[in-house]
Amino acid sequence: MVKLNKIYTRTGDDGTTGLVDGSRRAKHDARMAAIGEVDELNSAIGLAVVAVAQDVAADLHRIQNDLFDLGADLATPLGDVGGADFTPSAMVLRIVPAQAAWLETMIDRANAPLAPLASFILPGGSEAAARVHLARAIARRAERAATALAAIEPVNPAALAYLNRLSDYLFVLARAINAGAGGDVQWMPGANR
Repeated sequence: MVKLNKIYTRTGDDGTTGLVDGSRRAKHDARMAAIGEVDELNSAIGLAVVAVAQDVAADLHRIQNDLFDLGADLATPLGDVGGADFTPSAMVLRIVPAQAAWLETMIDRANAPLAPLASFILPGGSEAAARVHLARAIARRAERAATALAAIEPVNPAALAYLNRLSDYLFVLARAINAGAGGDVQWMPGANR
């Protein structure tokens, strides 16, 4: 269990922040950028939670918890804390394939009753769907930051898969919300020429 007695430590005043292994990185480092994008994604999902039905809110709370796991995973580089790979242990929290598999199940469940897309859709519709669409766009940005990090340092492949599935789930979830609230907003190519 995490215990925070003091919120400020002043250790980051020099422009660095600590990782799980005790090493320090510049706050603008690619690893810290990916962690920050995941944190922003988690906040956007929190904004969506207050606008969705209770059963959907429970699923989004589960995802928020997973995103904290993902942040911990990203904050523990390969080999740190005695690890040699991305296997979780008592000391190293990692995203595991089962977390992305759960998202796939949720995608299939939410998508099953929906009509096939006949056009691209605009992010919007109901307020709840618009909030979920915003979270989806941030999920894509978090994925870009994580893959940029993976291009220069090892990143848990299960974490990358999780982010990819999450943005897909949020897209389908927004469509499912709109299906019960008047439908998606269709893109009309060239409508304003």
